[in-house]
Amino acid sequence: MTPKERAEASAAAMWADDAASKWFGMEITEMDEGRAVLELTVAEHHCNGHGICHGGVTFSLADSAFAFACNSRNQATVAQHNLISYLVPGRAGDRLRAEAVELSLQGRSGIYDIKVTKEDGTVIAEFRGFSRAIKGQLFEE
Repeated sequence: MTPKERAEASAAAMWADDAASKWFGMEITEMDEGRAVLELTVAEHHCNGHGICHGGVTFSLADSAFAFACNSRNQATVAQHNLISYLVPGRAGDRLRAEAVELSLQGRSGIYDIKVTKEDGTVIAEFRGFSRAIKGQLFEE
C-alpha cells in the first residue's frame, strides 16, 4: 500500500463515523500522507448574529482538516491543543477550503498548519494543530 493509498483508506475509515463533519456539510477533496483538504460552502445556518460565518464553523472546518491529516498514516491520533487566528470573515455562499499540512512528526507528537481560504484565495483564518498519537488503528492492515 502506498502512503497516498493508506491516507485515503484512513480517511474513508474516519469519514464513515464522522457525523460532525458531515453535519456541517464538509467534503474531503484531497488526501495524502500528512495532508488533507476539506471544503464547505457557508450556508445561512452557518452565520452568526453579525451575518458572517460563525467562528466555530471556521474552526471546525480547520479542525476536521487537521484530524484527517494527522490520522493519514492509519495511527489513531487526537488533538493535544489548537490555536486559530481569524483574519477576515466568511459569508453565506462562500466556498471555504481548509488545507492541512504536516510540519513536524516526532514520535507520538505532530504539528500541523491549516490555512482556511475563500474561493478567490483570500485567507480567512490560520490554524495550528498539535497532535498526539494514541493506541489503535483506523482500519486493519
